[in-house]
Amino acid sequence: MPHFAVGLDAPDLRPWLDGNCGIPGVWSFSAAAPGPHLALVALTHGNEIAGAIVLAELLRASIRPERGRLSVVFANTDAFLAFDPENPTATRYLDEDLNRLWGEDRLQSPRDSREMRRVRTLLPVIESVDVLVDLHSMLWPSDPLTLVADTQPAIQLGLSLGTPRLTVADPGHIAGRRLVDHARFTKPGSAATAVLVEAGQHWEASTVGAMTQTARRAFGLCGILGPAPAPLPEPPMLARVTETVTACSHNFMFLREFRGGEVIPEAGTVIAQDGVREIRTPHENCLLVMPTPIAPRGHTAVRLARFEATP
Repeated sequence: MPHFAVGLDAPDLRPWLDGNCGIPGVWSFSAAAPGPHLALVALTHGNEIAGAIVLAELLRASIRPERGRLSVVFANTDAFLAFDPENPTATRYLDEDLNRLWGEDRLQSPRDSREMRRVRTLLPVIESVDVLVDLHSMLWPSDPLTLVADTQPAIQLGLSLGTPRLTVADPGHIAGRRLVDHARFTKPGSAATAVLVEAGQHWEASTVGAMTQTARRAFGLCGILGPAPAPLPEPPMLARVTETVTACSHNFMFLREFRGGEVIPEAGTVIAQDGVREIRTPHENCLLVMPTPIAPRGHTAVRLARFEATP
């Protein structure tokens, strides 16, 4: 793993760790006027501190909803408290990835870990949410994007937020269901929806700014705080994942350095080798979604997507 510079100071979350609603690390505020329940989530991965900076600033500013309910969730606080800027990649999680544990098979199983216990603790607030924005950042170079489950409400939310400009409809990971894939947001007929915002690179000030913009657009879209969001300066873009490439060997390797958001013009272009298997682009103008140069066996190495017309 190469050395990564940390350009952000981890926020002091000590004033916020107890929460105010009976769940540690969760703050929830209700207005007198009815409206939707919006949740902003940070620290789904403990070393993605930009989101924690944004949410801590909102709490310090005493943000309160004008209608509905606003919840601020610091997810994997134990991993965050172990964050070390000298080894910043070490505390994505402690025992297992908290963002692969939201399927009913995991939730109803006897499976136990620090992350699994935290997921079960957070369930009461998650299962009451109408709109959820999960704030993430990225380790490897990539253009910002919003990942959504392949449902029309989630796609529409991503496009309406418009920050980042690109929304990618994605079936998720074989390793487990993400928070945005939880049944609350994906079961047929549910009015609740969620997006995962990859706002920029870990530990960069620009990522904090992008997350702040996304949060404020979410306030306006939900009508819980402030004016309706202004028209977007550029029309949003939509892409749908056509293939998720999972490393099947311990020798997965891209043929050159790729940046997330790069478009490969020709179908059939070889982009990686996975043992004896060649990884080729399945169609023209293939969008590379968050390629991961170091992909352990069983983990997602890259998602391949096709641009679509926005609804």
